Order: sequence, then C-alpha cells, then structure tokens
Amino acid sequence: MNQEIIYDETNIVKLEWWEHIRVRPGMYIGKLGDGNYSDDGIYVLLKEVLDNAIDEHMMGYGKNIDIIIEDGVVTVRDYGRGIPLGKVVDVSSQMNTGGKYDSKAFKKSVGMNGVGIKAVNALSSYMLVQSFRERETKAVEYCRAHVTEDMPVQASNEPNGTLVRFIPDKEIFKEYHFQDKYVEPLLKNYVFLNSGLTINYNGKKFYSKNGLEDLLNENMTSEPLYPIIHLQGTDIEIAITHAHQYGEEYYSFVNGQYTTQGGTHLSAFKETISRVIKEYYSKNFEYSDIRMGITAAIAIKVEEPVFESQTKTKLGSKDMGPGAPSVAKFIGDFIKKELDNYLHKNSETSDILLKKITDSEKERKAIAGVTKLAKERAKKANLHNKKLRDCRLHYTDIKGDNLDETSIFITEGDSASGSITQSRDPNYQAVFSLRGKPLNTFGLTKKIVYENEEFNLLQAALNIEEGLEGLRYNKIIIATDADVDGMHIRLLIITFFLQFFPDLIKNKHVFILQTPLFRVRNKKETIYCYSEEERINAIEKLGPNPEITRFKGLGEISPAEFKHFIGSDIRLDPVAMRKSDAVKEMLEFYMGKNTMERQNFIINNLVVEEDV
Repeated sequence: MNQEIIYDETNIVKLEWWEHIRVRPGMYIGKLGDGNYSDDGIYVLLKEVLDNAIDEHMMGYGKNIDIIIEDGVVTVRDYGRGIPLGKVVDVSSQMNTGGKYDSKAFKKSVGMNGVGIKAVNALSSYMLVQSFRERETKAVEYCRAHVTEDMPVQASNEPNGTLVRFIPDKEIFKEYHFQDKYVEPLLKNYVFLNSGLTINYNGKKFYSKNGLEDLLNENMTSEPLYPIIHLQGTDIEIAITHAHQYGEEYYSFVNGQYTTQGGTHLSAFKETISRVIKEYYSKNFEYSDIRMGITAAIAIKVEEPVFESQTKTKLGSKDMGPGAPSVAKFIGDFIKKELDNYLHKNSETSDILLKKITDSEKERKAIAGVTKLAKERAKKANLHNKKLRDCRLHYTDIKGDNLDETSIFITEGDSASGSITQSRDPNYQAVFSLRGKPLNTFGLTKKIVYENEEFNLLQAALNIEEGLEGLRYNKIIIATDADVDGMHIRLLIITFFLQFFPDLIKNKHVFILQTPLFRVRNKKETIYCYSEEERINAIEKLGPNPEITRFKGLGEISPAEFKHFIGSDIRLDPVAMRKSDAVKEMLEFYMGKNTMERQNFIINNLVVEEDV
C-alpha cells in the first residue's frame, strides 16, 4: 500500500515575485534557449527593454535609441522622458508598478502589465537602471532582482532618457550568445513600424522612411507583380502586393509588437482584404484565389491590448479599446474605404491583380478533379498507420507558450524512422517516413502535389492544403543521412516546400536535424561529436586510444542513443530565406536542367573529406 500523502499548511508555499519568475521563466519569456533561435529567451529580454524605449518614442519623446551588445552584456539607452527619479526602484523591482497603467501617459503601449522589465531583472545576474531627467540622474544596480547599490540622485548634464544594462543569468540561460542575424531583424521591425526613429546598434544604423512598404521590400524573396499598395490612417497601416508564388505571407503587429501567431487583427485583415477585392471586381472569386501569392503587412494600435500569452505573440483583443469599435469593424471600415479607392484610382494595378486572381482560379479548377481523388487516396492510406506515427498533442491544439514543442520528423528509410519513433516524446514528436527519393518538383505545377503519393500524404499529414492555419506541427524537421544521398533527399524536400509552401520556410517552421558524425568513448565516458573540431577535442579530453565510431547514417544510431539527439539538447539548423535569396534563380541553378553549368560549379567547389 502506498504511504498516505499528507496535505496540510506546510504544503502551502508563497514565492516572492522574483522567485516565481526564476522558477517558472517560461510563463514570462517563453522558452529559454541559448541564442541559436530567434525566439530564445535572451532576445525576449532584449525586446522587453526595447519595448519601453519604443513606447517613449511612440508618445513623441526621443528619436534615437542606442544599443550595444558585447560579450553578453546588453546596454539600451533611449532619449525619452526618463523614469521619474523617485520611482526608479519601484518601476524596476515592484510587480504591478509602472507608468503604463495611466492611459494618458501611455495610451497604446505594449507592456501594459508592467511585468517585462521585472522579468529582465529577475533573470539577470546584473542589471543597472539609470534615469536621466531634468539635469538630474538616479541609478540602481541589481543582482537577480536584489538591490546591490541604490545610488542617490545626482546632478547630470546628460539628455533625458533611460539607460538599462543587463547580463542574462547563466544559471538560467547557461552558455548563451547573442547573434546579429536574430537581433537585426528585430531592430528593423521596430524602425519599419516607427518612421522617424533611428536605432544605432553596435555601429550600425537602422532607419525607415516608408514604414511597412520598406518591411515588405526587405522580406520579399520574389519580385512583386505590382507596386506595393501602402495605406495609412489613424492607428492603422497596411501594405499589400502579390508575387508569382504559392502560399500566403503575412506580417502583423500590434502597438509595435510583432504578433508572429497573428490574432484577431490578422484574421479580420485577411477576411476583409478578400471581401473588398471580391466586391471591387463584382465576381464570385474564391477567397483562396484572391489571396494566393499575397504578401502583406498590417500594424494597428490598440488601447489596453490583450494578448494570449506574456510573450505577446497573438492578439486576443476583440475591441480597439474601451468604448471603441471592434478590431474587425475598425480594420474592415478602413480597408473598405481606402483599398477600394486605391484600386479605382490605379487601374494598371487592378488589372494586374485581376489577372493574378484569374490565373490562380484556372489552376485550382484544373486540378480540382485530381485534388478530390488525392484526398480520397490520402484518407484510404490511413496515415496514422502507414506513413505517419503521430503524436498526442498538436500545434493547433496547444495554447500558451509551449507551442514550439510540437514537431514532426521527416525521415528516409525504415531503420531511421524506427529509431526516431522509439526515441521520441510521443506527446509532442511525430514521425513521417519517406519511401525512396522524392520527386524533383522544380518547375512543376501544384497538380503534382496531389498526383505524387509521397508529397500528397506529406501535405495531408501537415494539414497545410488550406494554409498555415491548420498546420499540425510547429517544427518540420528534415532528418536525413549526412551522406550524398541524404543531402540530395534533403534538397528535394526543401525544393518542394519552396515551390508550393514557401510560407512554411518564411515563417520559420522548417529545420534540419543535426546528428553526430562521431562517437568518441572510453570505459568511463561517451562524447558525441558534430564536427571534426569536436572530435579532436573529445580525443584530447578522453586521453589515449579512445574508441572512435564514424556514423554513416541515421540507421546506425540506436534508439537509446537517438534520445540524446532529439531531446532537450536537440540541435536544429533553421531553413531560412532572406531578401538576397533569389529563390527562382537559385532553384533553377540547383534543381533545373542546366546540368553542365551545375557540374562545373561542383567540380570547381569540390572539397574532399579525408577518411578518419
């Protein structure tokens, strides 16, 4: 019989605010991470500090923000009004204290709940908050939210504003490092949303003159079919264009916050865009045909916004503010008036858009019969038994900040698939098994997605036929061997996504699984090495004559070993697209019919790996 568990007053524990943040950091900043991904905690800390500086700019105070990140130390200096000197300690270390509760001072800010800067404080081994205000300054230093030095008010010649310096705590974040490739897009979004703001970061200057129009130009990897439609109004700004590509691509913002998960504003935007365009042409177009190939952005300002999580990635507000119209009505009224007027005044653009819609309609109708049969085949294939070993929880089912945990491994061969299946977390990790090499889809129409069994079943497993809203897994992880055949399969899968579902890649859902190249061990210790350098270091650490195994394929890695590589220490390389990536030309070169040109490139760039 189990011993009786006693539940009494001794079980009730009260945590200080900073203890609660340190014990449950995920509630405040999402996942922790080490800086290798854009949503890792250290970037959320940076953003929490920046949000306060941006709010000052939005209120009309301060046109510059200076940022220095060096050796893990972050310094942010704004030139706003500065924290009232008598409240510097309270604002940075007292929960539910902040100027943003007064809607007159911060009518449409991001950090209404006053938690952000306190979370930075609790999760930093060092933090300095210094306010400059009316030729005086006040500073306080912290260590893990405890005051280490509370300096008196002193005279100062510095301009008004606030300086925050912090060092993320390595007890929480372990060995982290800030990467420019994640910091700089964050800063670019801030200046795109705040025309007239200059951000100086480690010697680089970020500035935008044209707002969301600049944002689309920065992010589009295909040429727009017509000039970007850029419309602005009070508390709203939108930018829209189309390109010759599949899928839909959106960027949505609330009060300067990048809502990567969308929300009520994005849903209203997509529905209204479709309806207004349909009504303009007075044709019974399908919404999916209207939006096929669209690239668009929307930014709104909401009073007292409500987000679905502390990291503010999805807007939950239904109204623009107390006594204000609904988000849907506000967006709908603006787009109905402004977009309709624009299309009437710019007939060349409306003609191009009409052709794009009718082309999408023709292609959809041409494959309608194939689509129906393909769906029936996918259903009969019994995905859950034949190709897909599913997980219990899915991306669309999970609420809160653990969305990133859901994933699907795309594997080659039964052995690799079997090893991963036995090693995975069945709650969050699914496995899809490919049979043989996939088809090269470059230059083919979407009809092939339904005619090719492998890709038809993969599309059905991901549930992305109607768009990303139904995506069942946050991370799509390509797990292939590190040999030539594995690299080829990986390239074919990426080509498929780039051709037909580029928004999966643009929204950072596709990754490459890193698996170790070597296992180095002796009787006491085993080290898995992902590079030649790690192999050399492991040999030096373990001493003379360790056993060295070179993994040739995933099938050689036992299920017991695989647990080390797909658990909490999983290594993933994100598949990303940049403005500089000319996708069409890149696919033409690597996957097209220019065999001799590609062969010469391979010969000229060949690197021979020595046998170990």
